[in-house]
Amino acid sequence: MSTKTVSTKTNATRICVSRGIHHKVLVYDGEAGAIGGRAVASKLGLSEREIFKTLVALGASRQVYVFVIPVAGELKLKEAARAVGEKSIQMLPLPDLRKVTGYVKGGCSPIGMRKQYPTVFDESITRLEIITFNAGKVGLKLQMPVACLEEVVPYTVAAVTQFNESDDAESKQETEGRR
Repeated sequence: MSTKTVSTKTNATRICVSRGIHHKVLVYDGEAGAIGGRAVASKLGLSEREIFKTLVALGASRQVYVFVIPVAGELKLKEAARAVGEKSIQMLPLPDLRKVTGYVKGGCSPIGMRKQYPTVFDESITRLEIITFNAGKVGLKLQMPVACLEEVVPYTVAAVTQFNESDDAESKQETEGRR
């Protein structure tokens, strides 16, 4: 069995260090490439409501927007468009992701993109003390206090996530199990 050292230095982690932000880098096996957020949450032993994914979208105006939502949910496009004052939005085509953000699928962080795009976090972060999201590389997650988030990425908060009923039931059971 071989051990492989994984570099935890990314644009996102460098920004956190340079600004003195308390954070942790969580490492999971990302050698197979991008894997779903739910699988990552399971690997890291986190609730699907505590770990977030970064989605990049284009508005009707062609402006790029970043949405950060729990991996247990789906982006509600109408509410997302409303949150950023657009008539409509669509997901950024995957081939454009690296060119626009500097990141690859499964490794996209809201911190340290090539440009600072308007960023919206789902309102569910208001119920969390700690948030976990991509650190800028497949296989790495960044965990930090929600209170420190504004120091590394300007953002707004809006209800932009749709959860299905089975997710709501599972989340309720998880929460009750932790009490």
